[in-house]
Amino acid sequence: MTFDLNITDELLATTRAVRKRLDLERPVPRALIEECLELAVQAPTGSNSQGWRWLVVDDAEQRAALANLYRRGAEGYLTGAASEAHESGDPQTARVFSSAVYLMEHLAEVPVHLIPCIQGRPPEGAPPAMLAGYFGSIFPAVWSFQLAARARGLGTALTTLHLVHEKEAAEILGIPDDVLQVALLPVAYTLGTDFKRAKRPPVANITHWNRW
Repeated sequence: MTFDLNITDELLATTRAVRKRLDLERPVPRALIEECLELAVQAPTGSNSQGWRWLVVDDAEQRAALANLYRRGAEGYLTGAASEAHESGDPQTARVFSSAVYLMEHLAEVPVHLIPCIQGRPPEGAPPAMLAGYFGSIFPAVWSFQLAARARGLGTALTTLHLVHEKEAAEILGIPDDVLQVALLPVAYTLGTDFKRAKRPPVANITHWNRW
């Protein structure tokens, strides 16, 4: 198989964290979420553990409860960070925090919340190698989901601030104690599809070969 590198590169380079351009009115079919998840679970896992688990929340009351937890975990941090970013004069960072505050205020309206989880929990004080294995076995699948969603006109953003109240979220959603939540992704159709590459530092400035 020969890939069209122009299309592949465009997908990889323009899959953004979408917040202000989520369509809060248009429902997302469950079949479309399942289609993206079928692609997500093709991602590799450590020791072929295949421990990814997914909780898809499209019930309005459940979304409102999650949005409340998210606000409680996020409000102080995001409003302060947004103010500092604005004062710093860095327009890109200011836009990011402005959009993060917007998402906090509208999360309950986003039609689907996806909570990626992993079966099992690392023991307290787990060494870096173990933690890398845990999270390395779920985040490739999360990114695959986000790419698959983008290719189908859906926007996502990887958020973690509801995890400040992870236990309460688990109670609301009936998540067992031995399942670890790792993120919350708002999922919706996007308002327009004209996403662009972000400003990033030259790779040569942040890459080391053979030694640091």
